[in-house]
Amino acid sequence: MLNISEPESIDILELSDRTKVSPRTIRYYISQGLLPAPEARGPGAHYGSEHVDRLRLIRRLQQEHLPLSEIRKRIEKLSPVEVKRILDREPRHVPDSASDYVRRVLSEGAAAYASPMLRSVSERSANLPRDQSQSSSIQRSQWERFTLAPDVELHVRRPVSREDNRKLDRLLEAARQIFNEELP
Repeated sequence: MLNISEPESIDILELSDRTKVSPRTIRYYISQGLLPAPEARGPGAHYGSEHVDRLRLIRRLQQEHLPLSEIRKRIEKLSPVEVKRILDREPRHVPDSASDYVRRVLSEGAAAYASPMLRSVSERSANLPRDQSQSSSIQRSQWERFTLAPDVELHVRRPVSREDNRKLDRLLEAARQIFNEELP
């Protein structure tokens, strides 16, 4: 006899079949904090309805062209009940094609980047940080990687001021000298 009060427990292959998300992607989402870890590790790992619902919400947010880092920020503090409510309340729609999406963002600006669904997710979870893409000024930056030694890197966000660039040059020179020193 099946006990209705017990949560459903499925393995990763069943979870993959139900959500159309590969097992490798499911494991990646767990490692990135998008999904909670399963009840056990290894071949005995079991997943529940919370995993199914969160994967469905992730897929829906991806259809809105939102990067995974932003999806994580928006859903990490949502309870299973809140996730279910969002899935139940949100109207299903046909997502834009990639070219339609780019055209819309270019014509309407950053406000178009935050779809009604994403604003709804944000409104329901007031504790989550607001999306910076909704602000009127978008700052662009690029990271530059400097290898100081095997397995040691320095990452710098560009652009930097002229004075900070000079300081960075001195820092890099000092770091290279330190890493090139012979150990006693």
